[in-house]
Amino acid sequence: MSVFSGKHILLGVTGSIASYKAADVASKLAQAGAKVDVLITGAGEKFVTPLTFQSVTGRRAYVEQDLWGNEAHVLHVSFGKTADLLVIAPCTAHTIAKLAHGLADNLLTVTALAAECPLVIAPAMDGGMYYHPTTQENLTKLREGGAIIIGPADGHLASGLTGKGRMIEPAEIIGHLRIILGRNGKLAGKKIVVTAGGTQEAIDPVRVITNHSSGKQGYALAQAALDSGAGVCLITAPTALTPPVGARVIKANSVQEMLNAVMKESADALIMAVAAADFRPVQAAKDKLKKRDGIPQVKLEAAPDILKTVASSQLSKKRFQVVAGFAAESRDLLENASEKLQSKNLDFIVANNISADDAGFAVETNRVTILFANGSKETLPLMSKIEVAEKIIEHISKLLE
Repeated sequence: MSVFSGKHILLGVTGSIASYKAADVASKLAQAGAKVDVLITGAGEKFVTPLTFQSVTGRRAYVEQDLWGNEAHVLHVSFGKTADLLVIAPCTAHTIAKLAHGLADNLLTVTALAAECPLVIAPAMDGGMYYHPTTQENLTKLREGGAIIIGPADGHLASGLTGKGRMIEPAEIIGHLRIILGRNGKLAGKKIVVTAGGTQEAIDPVRVITNHSSGKQGYALAQAALDSGAGVCLITAPTALTPPVGARVIKANSVQEMLNAVMKESADALIMAVAAADFRPVQAAKDKLKKRDGIPQVKLEAAPDILKTVASSQLSKKRFQVVAGFAAESRDLLENASEKLQSKNLDFIVANNISADDAGFAVETNRVTILFANGSKETLPLMSKIEVAEKIIEHISKLLE
């Protein structure tokens, strides 16, 4: 279940050119299952209309006139008591100043004063305005009062200048909100290490031996762990994916680099979702291999076995209380997974058939069977990789109880 499911989120929109991005934020929140009420300031209406937000949330968007309407005596109080989050994105220097000094002259600022939920602010303004001592003082005051400031980012500004002041992108805002909503989850206070992607073993400075892993399942696991309140270390092989907001990311190209990174970590649980190479060249060529020199003979050797190394380490149980692995197979799925479960001393293993068109590498869905060390198993139907990840994190949580 999404961390946003059933949550009531207030989205404040102020007068910035970045307000067009707020529609994307509202849309993503609504799609994730949140009940989104949008509060637009008068200046915000100059950039984007209430109809835009109503179209993506399915709910009425509120404007300044609503402060003086039939619901005026209860609207902001009701919002303040029922909201799980108040997010102002974009938030201008003017609104930041009002919030810092308790000024409440419109529906958004009076709601902010009445709100009993966390306040999240995504600043958006020109660089000179952001770095002005008054703005910095106001932001400091808001932080000290408990507000969570996310951003701003560096980049091209509406003034034509380049600097810090851009509102962070909607996907990053959503990532921060996930952490805030999940921080008291079932894995709060726990640390989880997740490995992901497909390793690369160099043949020469240009070419590598790799596999079809996209890293999607591993990244989904990292996100699901974050949604449950865990601190997450994501050790990732090369992939085109963007790491989830809040994860500590370590990059590792080869199996040896991945092994080194894993053995430097200690955590409550290790989830090995990486598609690690079984073989690697004995020695990579120093220079690029050329066609004119004929077909090269590449001699292979066994690559290090990360899970076996972890299992054989005398400190393994002190390093990781729970260890889970993956078995990506094209034949004899359960037999191979069961052998791997036992030989590598795992708490459980996730077996998936990579020959299926709708599961395994690169696609958005997966169909897996989870085998446990006690001999039990759970077969999951076809579901999204984030749903598979949530199921796995549930089992991690139970084993850590």
